[in-house]
Amino acid sequence: MNSTALQYSAAERYAESFAKKFTIVFLGIVINCINGVFVFTFFKSSTFYNDPRYILYIHLVINDMLMVFITVALFVMAFAWQNVPVPFCILLLIIGSATHKNTPLTLAGMAIERYIAICKPLHHAQICTLRRTYILISLIWGVGVMPALADLIVFLIFRSSSILTSGFCSTANLYNTPYHELQSKVTSGLYTSAVWLILVFTYFKVLVTARRANTDKSSAKKAQSTILLHGIQLLISMLSYITPVIDRMYSDVTPVVLSKVLFFNYLLTNLLPRLLSPLIYGVRDQHFLKSIKGMILCRFVSVKVEPKGNKLKK
Repeated sequence: MNSTALQYSAAERYAESFAKKFTIVFLGIVINCINGVFVFTFFKSSTFYNDPRYILYIHLVINDMLMVFITVALFVMAFAWQNVPVPFCILLLIIGSATHKNTPLTLAGMAIERYIAICKPLHHAQICTLRRTYILISLIWGVGVMPALADLIVFLIFRSSSILTSGFCSTANLYNTPYHELQSKVTSGLYTSAVWLILVFTYFKVLVTARRANTDKSSAKKAQSTILLHGIQLLISMLSYITPVIDRMYSDVTPVVLSKVLFFNYLLTNLLPRLLSPLIYGVRDQHFLKSIKGMILCRFVSVKVEPKGNKLKK
């Protein structure tokens, strides 16, 4: 009786673990495929890749695709490969941390671009050039990777002897000194505060511009709603900040319950927001939506035109 119960319990745990991994990998593939459609559409038209606004948007999409790939890989490794070499783990954590920080920074850059387009329209073409857009993306990556490099430096100072070991690959396991915790709180607060200040500033500047009689109110209102949407996107992306809080809240529960909490926590605060954020903005944009519809129609509908009197080929 006990043997049967134990076998059933082991089989049930295996089935549950497999279902979790399958769900995460499946959703990760679906999210990256959907976002991949936006990337493909972007590179199919010169209208998009010659416009700073769309370049920043597609950078946000590609950044989120990379973040989904890294976080899904870390999640699967937590179940399937628990003796990860520390150097390889550090590399994954650096990329994951940088892409996480890049999302709000890119949203701030997009808000500034809309502010210049509406509030300084005569200077927009001179300020928002392609070269400066790519420089801004380089700066975003430079600023975004700084906290991860700071974590690495602290790790090398206090835990250098662990660099050639293997273990469970996670931020909590590898960067577990008080200095790491302090650095994480400070950088998260600074990044989030700076981005919110930029969004609030640009929103109210565009709001004032929209009320002027000599301004194109339609364009200004569109920019105003776009920046407001950036704020919603930022709120969505900030869901990942509550992950450690929820993890600590349920740290004392049984392993079975903890496993379920970690799964749903990761699913709702890290994975799904990576789909909602780019999808909402991309579908809302009429140019992108029209291009995607046209691409789908070209793929699935083919019309053959032949001279009169000839039979149609099947």
